[in-house]
Amino acid sequence: MSMERVDIAFEVNGAAVSVCVPPVRRLSSVLRDELRLTGTKIGCDAGDCGACTVLVDGEPVCACLMSVASAAGTVVTTVEGLANGRLSALQASFLDHGAAQCGICTPGLLIAATALLDREPNPSETEVQDALGGVLCRCTGYRKIVAAVMDAGRFASELSTDGIAPHPPAGTFSPYSDGEKDEAPALASPSPRLSRGEGKGEGQHQLQRLDLDLDRRMPISGHAVGSSPIRLDGLPKVTGGEKFGGDSFPADALAVLVVRSPHHHARFAFGDLDAWVKTRPGIVGVFTAADIPGKNSFGVIAPFADQPALAEGYSRFRGEAVALVAGEREAILDLDLSDFPVRWTELPYLLQPCEAQAGGAQLIHENRPANLLTTGFVERGDPEAALSGAAFVVSGAIDTSYVEHAYIEPEAGHAYMDGDTLVVVACTQAPYMDRDDVAKVLGLAVDKVRIVPTATGGGFGSKLDVSLQPLIGLVAMKTGRPAALAYTRNESMISTTKRHPAEMKATIGADADGRVTGMVFAGDFNTGAYASWGPTVANRVPVHASGPYATPNYRAEGRAIHTNGPISGAFRGFGVPQATIMQETLYDELSEKLGLDRLDFRLKNCLRNGSETVTGQRLEAGVGIAECLEALRPHWTRALADAEKFNSANDSRKRGVGVASCWYGCGNTSLPNPSTIRVGISATGDVVLHQGAVDIGQGSNTVIAQICADALGLPLEKFRLKSADTAITPDAGKTSASRQTFVTGKAAEKAGGALREIMLRFANVSEKAAIALDGTSLVIREGEATRHIDLSTLKADADGFVFRAEESYDPPTLPLDAKGQGKPYAVYGYGAQIAELEVDLKLGTVKLIKITAAHDVGKAINPLLAEGQIEGGIAQGIGMALMEEYIPGRTENLHDYLIPTIGDVPPIETILIEVPDPEGPFGAKGLGEHVLIPTAPAILNAIRHATGVLVTKIPATPSRIRAAIRDKEAGR
Repeated sequence: MSMERVDIAFEVNGAAVSVCVPPVRRLSSVLRDELRLTGTKIGCDAGDCGACTVLVDGEPVCACLMSVASAAGTVVTTVEGLANGRLSALQASFLDHGAAQCGICTPGLLIAATALLDREPNPSETEVQDALGGVLCRCTGYRKIVAAVMDAGRFASELSTDGIAPHPPAGTFSPYSDGEKDEAPALASPSPRLSRGEGKGEGQHQLQRLDLDLDRRMPISGHAVGSSPIRLDGLPKVTGGEKFGGDSFPADALAVLVVRSPHHHARFAFGDLDAWVKTRPGIVGVFTAADIPGKNSFGVIAPFADQPALAEGYSRFRGEAVALVAGEREAILDLDLSDFPVRWTELPYLLQPCEAQAGGAQLIHENRPANLLTTGFVERGDPEAALSGAAFVVSGAIDTSYVEHAYIEPEAGHAYMDGDTLVVVACTQAPYMDRDDVAKVLGLAVDKVRIVPTATGGGFGSKLDVSLQPLIGLVAMKTGRPAALAYTRNESMISTTKRHPAEMKATIGADADGRVTGMVFAGDFNTGAYASWGPTVANRVPVHASGPYATPNYRAEGRAIHTNGPISGAFRGFGVPQATIMQETLYDELSEKLGLDRLDFRLKNCLRNGSETVTGQRLEAGVGIAECLEALRPHWTRALADAEKFNSANDSRKRGVGVASCWYGCGNTSLPNPSTIRVGISATGDVVLHQGAVDIGQGSNTVIAQICADALGLPLEKFRLKSADTAITPDAGKTSASRQTFVTGKAAEKAGGALREIMLRFANVSEKAAIALDGTSLVIREGEATRHIDLSTLKADADGFVFRAEESYDPPTLPLDAKGQGKPYAVYGYGAQIAELEVDLKLGTVKLIKITAAHDVGKAINPLLAEGQIEGGIAQGIGMALMEEYIPGRTENLHDYLIPTIGDVPPIETILIEVPDPEGPFGAKGLGEHVLIPTAPAILNAIRHATGVLVTKIPATPSRIRAAIRDKEAGR
C-alpha cells in the first residue's frame, strides 16, 4: 500500500516550495526527484559518505538522514544555491586549487565548508578537517580540498563587484553529446549559474558570469602544455551542474530493482512470476535470463568472457543478479521483495584459493580444471643458480585482502529506445567495450547500441566492467519505455569487482657488493567467481614483480584462481601494488643484511637508460627511477634524523621511515591498444575536439585538449569538447592502465599536428607560419605577411568542419614468448615515495606524519592535475596499507568498510620529475596507476623501521601490528 502523501512547505535556495510526498521520504530524494536539484548527491543513504550534505537553517546535515517532514518550515541551501549570479569565493578556490576531480563529493564538501566559513572565515587546518570529516572523497586525497577551504578568504578579497566573463576560463565542455540535453530543474537557484545549449549537437556548459580571473596560471608564452589552467570540466563540478549516472532519469522512466543471490553459491528456481506481478499495482514485469535475447555472457577479455547478465539456475557469488523487477517509480519505492517467488538451495562454496585448488574441489566453471583461470609467467637467466651463489638471500610471504573501490557514486544510468537503436546513458570507464557487450547480450547489432557516458563519480577500474548496462537495456527493449536504475551502496559493494586478494612468496639474492643477482616470485590471486580482469592481473604481475630494478636472473608466476568470492577485477595497478609490497619489503630486509642504507641499495640496483628488464626489453631512454630516488635523498636524510631524535626521547611510541619504488607499463600488455582523436575547425571559428577518453576525475578532458592545442598551435580557449559517445566520437579506448595521457594524448598530438599541416597547405605557407582565430577569420602570419581566410565562406562537411583531421595511435609493443620475453609496453612510468609515521607500541595504532612522493611523469602536461592524481593515489594506498579489507557479508557498506577520511591523510610533498620518453606526447608518460603502488610498501617498511616487525597480512590493522609486536617480544 502506498503511503499517504501530505503537503510540506519549506524554502530552498531563496525560493518557497511546497511538495506533496509521503512525510517520511528522505529530504535528499525530494530535492533530487521532486525539485530536480541533483547537485545533492546520493552515495550511501546511510549518512556515511556525506555526499548529500545540505544546509538546513544554516547547519550542515545529511539530507539522506532527514525526513522531508522534518524540513517543514526550514530554509534549505543546496550547492545550486551557493552562487548568487557568480561563483562564491569557495567555489572559485576549489577550481583554482584543483580540489574537484570526479566531482561527485564536491557539492557535499562545498556545503560543509560553507557552514565552516560562515562562522570562521579563516579556519585552521584542524578546523577544516573537523568540519569536513563527515564527507568522504575517494579521488583527491583531500589535501587540495583543505588548501582550497583555507584559501577561500583570499578569493573573497579578490572578487570584484562587477567583473563579467562571458566564457569559461579556457574552452568549453560538452559533457553530453547530440540528443542528450539537460532537463531544466523545476526549482533553480535565484540566479542560475549555468545554462546549457539545448540545440542538437550543442549541450556545452557556458559560463554566464565569473567575477574572477581564474586563467592567471596560463604562462605568458601561451603554451598549454606545462601549464595548469582551470580544468575544462571544472565549472559544473563546483556548481552542482555536473550530471552523473543518476542525475538525468527521464520523468517517464520505469524504475528497476535487481533480485540478487544472498548466498555465496546456490541453486535457485522461480515460482509463478506472472501471478506475483498481477497482484502488485504499478509493477510492469519481471525479467530473468530466459528473457535475454542474445548470448547471456559478458566479459572484458573476450576469450575469457563467462559472466551472465542474469544467472541461469545457479548463482556463483553473493550478490549475483538473478532477476529484474520493473515498475512505476512510486510502486518500486514501496515494493517489498521479501515474498518474491524465488527458492534458494544453498550449495557448498569455496572462498579461498587453497580450498579451490585442493584435490577433489568442485569446479566453479566446468571448463577450468583445478579452478585455475590462467597463469602468467616470466623467466630470465637461471634464478636458482643465482640464489644458491648469492652472498645474501632473503625470503618472505605476504597476503593481501579484497579492497573495495568505494567510489562515492554507485553505478547508475538509464536506457531507452531511439527508433531501433538502444541508447544507454550511464557512468562508465569504457563506452566502446560496454557497447560491444550490451550488443552481444541483447542480441543487437553493434551499430544498434549507443553508449552515452555520463560524468563518472570515480571508477578506479571497477567501472570498466559492465554492471547495469545490459539490465536496463533489457527492460527498455522489452517494455518500449525508458528504464532507470541506481544501485544502492550495498548493491554496488556486493555485486561489483574488487582488488584481487593475493597470497605471495618470494626470494631475492644479492652479491657481496649489494647487487641483486636473482629473484623468484609466486603469487596466487583470488579472481572470484568470474574472469573479469583476472588474466590481465596474472600476466601483468610477473612483468612487474621485480620492481624497477635490474634483476638478471628471474622467475615470476602469477596465477588467477576462481573461488565463490566477489569478482576481482581492475583496481588501479592490476595486481602490481600487491606484488610491489612483496618485493619492496624484501628489499628492506636485504639491505639490512647487506648493511646498506635502504635508499642507497635501491639506487645501486635501479634500472637506467640502457638497462634490460626481466622480459629482456632494452630501455633505451626515458628511465627516471634514479632521478626519483635522488630527489628523495635530502628528505630521506632529514626524516631518518627526525626519527632517531624522536625515538631517543620516547619509549611507548616509535617513529619509522620507509621508502619504496614503483614502475608501471602504460597501456595493455603486449596487445593492441589504439586510440583515435578527431579535431576540426568549424565555420564559426571554433576548434571542436572529439575526445572519447572518459574523464573519471583524472583530467583527461583537459590534458588531452592541452596536448592537441599545442600540437595545433591554437590557444586552449578556442577549443570546444565533444566528449565520449559511441555515436559521434572515435574510440579512444578504455580509461585504464594509465594509458589516456600517453596513448590518447599521442593521438591528440598527431591529430593536432595533422590539422595544422592541412591548414598551412591550404594557405600555401611553410610550417614556420603562425595561425590564429579571430571570430570566423583564420589569421595566418609568416614573416611580414598576414593572410585572413574567412571560414564562413568555406564548405563545411557533415560534422560542420571546414578543416578536419583524424589520427590514431597504437603503442609499439611485441608479444611475450613462452618465457615471458618480449616488449610488453612502449612506455613505463616510475616513482618513489617516503612514508614517515609513528606507531603506538601498546595499541598498535599508526599515525602518519608525512609522505614525500617523487614521480617521473616524462612531461607534466598539467602539473596541478598531476599533483592531484598523486595525492589521490596515495590516499588509496594508505587505505590499502592500514584499514581497507572487504569481507563478504560483513563490510558491505561505508560504515563497516573503512576508507581514509580527511583526517587520515597527512601532508604530502609532491616532486614532479620530468625525464621525457621519446614515445610519449611531448615526452609525457602515464601516472594514474603508478601513484598508488609505492605507498603501501613504504608504510609497511616504515612500520618495520619503527617496531622491528613486518606485518605479513595486509592491511596492517592495529590488532595485526600488536600481534606481530607480541610475537617478537615472545621470540616467535
